[in-house]
Amino acid sequence: MKADRLVVVVDCGSTNVRAVVVDSNGVFTAQSSVSNKPSPQPGRAGWLIWDMDELWSRIRVVLRSVLSKVGRVNAVIVTTWGADGAPVKRNGELTYPPICWQCPRTIQIAERLPLIMDPWEIYRITGYQIISFNTLLKLIWLRENEPKALDEAYTWLMMPSLITHRLTDVFHIEPTSASTMMAMDLAKRDWSPEILKLADLDVGFFPDWSEPGDIVGYVTAKASEKTGLAEGTPVIAGGHDTQFAILGAGVKHSEAVLSSGTWEILAIRSGVFNPSKEGFEWGVITEADVEPGLWNPQLLMIASAVLEWVRERFYPELSEGYYEQLVRDASSVLPGSGGLLFIPSFVKDSGPTRRFKTEGTLLGLTLGASRAHVYRAALEGLSYQLKLAVNALIKSTGFQIDAVRVVGGGSKNKLWNQLRADVTGMPIYVNTIREATVFGAALTAFKGIGVYSSFEEALSTVRVSETYMSSQNREIYINLYEQYIKALNTLKNYYK
Repeated sequence: MKADRLVVVVDCGSTNVRAVVVDSNGVFTAQSSVSNKPSPQPGRAGWLIWDMDELWSRIRVVLRSVLSKVGRVNAVIVTTWGADGAPVKRNGELTYPPICWQCPRTIQIAERLPLIMDPWEIYRITGYQIISFNTLLKLIWLRENEPKALDEAYTWLMMPSLITHRLTDVFHIEPTSASTMMAMDLAKRDWSPEILKLADLDVGFFPDWSEPGDIVGYVTAKASEKTGLAEGTPVIAGGHDTQFAILGAGVKHSEAVLSSGTWEILAIRSGVFNPSKEGFEWGVITEADVEPGLWNPQLLMIASAVLEWVRERFYPELSEGYYEQLVRDASSVLPGSGGLLFIPSFVKDSGPTRRFKTEGTLLGLTLGASRAHVYRAALEGLSYQLKLAVNALIKSTGFQIDAVRVVGGGSKNKLWNQLRADVTGMPIYVNTIREATVFGAALTAFKGIGVYSSFEEALSTVRVSETYMSSQNREIYINLYEQYIKALNTLKNYYK
């Protein structure tokens, strides 16, 4: 392997923008980050948009920072969150700013869409549940409220393509981001004319497809001047960050990947797209994998945000992100947390508990309960949620899951990993490289410039650093999980 080959990953999230330089041995040689946030739309109380000039400025800052440390790179790739995009003219000028996924303007459209088209039929075609931030709903909103924005546009670009266009002047779209739009015929890895008609659009409105790993274009002289990237540097098709985390985890056959952070996404790489009524009822969504011929059924559920809530209220003397004391305290508490049951359904319409309509709940409080009991109960509750999600994916897809590979910030908590193993009864693997999104994007870029001939070859570099097997507490947690399911069923009547 050629360690002197370097790629830079622009990892653009809704709260942080990063540039990370990775060498062909998988070493992160330089990185820089700045905060990111949407902007209020002038004259529209509560509406949120992305100011592309501000976002571009942040990207330029982090690129110049890392390039000052490493000099020239061999390729650049962009990955961002999904669902957001914008209509653009042929000269690249926006006809309307990207509507942020946090903006409430499309809620009413989401509520009336089931009256126009059966949600199951939408799910069967697109793999997506109706969620208020779906791109399709933004397209319908534009058609109804700002029709000139679509009529004057040459095409539509998702966030990775908007950034890539600034680097190359090339229009493109790729399936990982497009699959977050609720507008694809996912089985065909192409657009659904039937779905697009809901926004009075046709397939011709969208740019040509690229696949992740394709060379989209090359850094222009103007982009070089702005970013510090050398003119002519290959720009590789990237896409939706979730898909690159799934790729970068390097899951083997019969493994699921758990990308764990503020939220968790439990996903698999499946060779079939087979949407089921059971998956629809559980809230499973499916997106296009980085690699053609594969799909990513997944469940989104809240995770570390719950632990941060516990820290803020029960450990106010500790700073954000400081968990060592909480883990030490919780490690001294016996399984079952002194009778506490923590149901972490803080966002009731997400995750596998959505079908129970349960909200966040703490049961079994006594005068003997301490903050350590509460924190351990939260870890146990999140682990029960994981087992429920694993069972839901198995039932709804027919995919056999025998192990879970954890990536992201939530993989650093050793107690949590052990509880995941004890509750699920499955091996829990943690990779040497935990930042799977950046790693997966880097592997894709290296494939694009010929360092790897295939994704299979690229993924051969993934290594497991930690393995957690179920302990002597496994039998205890079998019983406790049964109590958790009983509580969910009982609370349905309370929260309805």
